[in-house]
Amino acid sequence: MRRTRTRLRPFLALLTGALFFLPIYLVLVNVFKDGSAIVSNPMGLPLPPTLDNIESVLTRSDHLFWYGLVNSIEVTAVSILLITAISAMLGHYLARSTSVLGKVAMVALLCGLMVPPAVILTPITDVLRSLGLMSSVPGLVLAYVGYYVPFGVLVFAGFVKTIPRELEEAAELDGAGPFRVFWQVVFPLMRPASASVLIFLGVWIWNDFLNPLIILGPATGTTVTVGIYRAIGEHQADYGSVFALMLLSTLPILIFYLAFQKHFVKGLTGGATKG
Repeated sequence: MRRTRTRLRPFLALLTGALFFLPIYLVLVNVFKDGSAIVSNPMGLPLPPTLDNIESVLTRSDHLFWYGLVNSIEVTAVSILLITAISAMLGHYLARSTSVLGKVAMVALLCGLMVPPAVILTPITDVLRSLGLMSSVPGLVLAYVGYYVPFGVLVFAGFVKTIPRELEEAAELDGAGPFRVFWQVVFPLMRPASASVLIFLGVWIWNDFLNPLIILGPATGTTVTVGIYRAIGEHQADYGSVFALMLLSTLPILIFYLAFQKHFVKGLTGGATKG
């Protein structure tokens, strides 16, 4: 029985890898085909390959890709930087706190992770409308901060437990205040946790479709994901341009991941062995 499981394991791993690779393969081969070849043989190799689809996306008269790229970079960068700063400070405070109020606040924040974002989308749009922030980038960033601060607090609070408290006490003896102790002593030691939070949230926010569509609105603003949706017309679609948009939209977040992946696993496992 054990030998059978051992033999099945590589097969299952190969099958799972193939299933995950199939969408990537479809995008890669169809980016370099013309529209008729995509419809007639979507799985075939692009022979001969063409760059017309990428060129048509980059030179669209409505600048759909470029507007979406700028908005996505702005929303993602501002959101993850704000969330990382807020959740790092809050996670450090709650991890070091011994008060009952701190424990209750931690539980309340963790409960926020259990609520699906789509469930609270309607009340969030009501709040943003009352604040005059609907159909604006600050409104979308505020929604993301509210969604994802609990996740950041969970990661940072676990990682803070791996940092010796004596370092903070030594800085305090030298006359450093709490703000300076955190930013000059603690925060530089939390680089792996920061990288994990930045990567996770960067990917989630970059790939999010529903919130930009509802909060920004399809007519007043777009991100790369909403741009792909807008590229598909009601009665026809240029599939070559759609696949080119998918590929071009993936490249920035892939480069971002590769830049921070060195600290990714260390940040996730930090604090896992300490209570």
